[in-house]
Amino acid sequence: MIVAVDGPAASGKGTIARALARHYGLPHMDTGLLYRAVALNLLRWDGDPESEFSALRACDFSQVDFADPELKSEAVGGVASRISAYPMVRQALVERQRAFAEQAGGAVLDGRDIGTVIAPEADAKLFVTAAAEVRARRRHDELRRMNMPAHYEDVLADIRARDARDSGRAAAPLVVAEDAVLLDTSDLDVDQAVAAALAAVEARR
Repeated sequence: MIVAVDGPAASGKGTIARALARHYGLPHMDTGLLYRAVALNLLRWDGDPESEFSALRACDFSQVDFADPELKSEAVGGVASRISAYPMVRQALVERQRAFAEQAGGAVLDGRDIGTVIAPEADAKLFVTAAAEVRARRRHDELRRMNMPAHYEDVLADIRARDARDSGRAAAPLVVAEDAVLLDTSDLDVDQAVAAALAAVEARR
């Protein structure tokens, strides 16, 4: 079984995807971490985020520690959102994601284009969203828990900028797949959101 979980930044899609993976005993991939890893490489190599070629060269995971907390920083997230618009970067990462989705037994993947580009044949598709203000508060609180500097107004501005970039890019824009279940988590706590997601997946099985 392949489960695709898409949605904008800080919507709760990662939390929901991990919970679904645990429930069904499936492997999970946070595809956003791939783009964040490229962004972190680019920053550490003093590459130019405005250069698609530089971003493509940074698609090297040989030295990446996916547990590195720096991957969750706002600086890395901002660059990741920008380079994710580059067609060559997206193509460089597509096959890795598709191979993960198509492994024996299936998988759960979360990102921006799982249900539309990576795994359009997914057995269940969710599009998880929430109001920008709610998402900014969640991301702000997450950053504070990680002892990273964060100001709510700055995080909110960044969330809105990312939404505009993700939805407006030419390559695999953030859109709701026609057969996806829309799940708004604005007024839901974690348990409620996970329960709603599980119900949606069960209805599609």
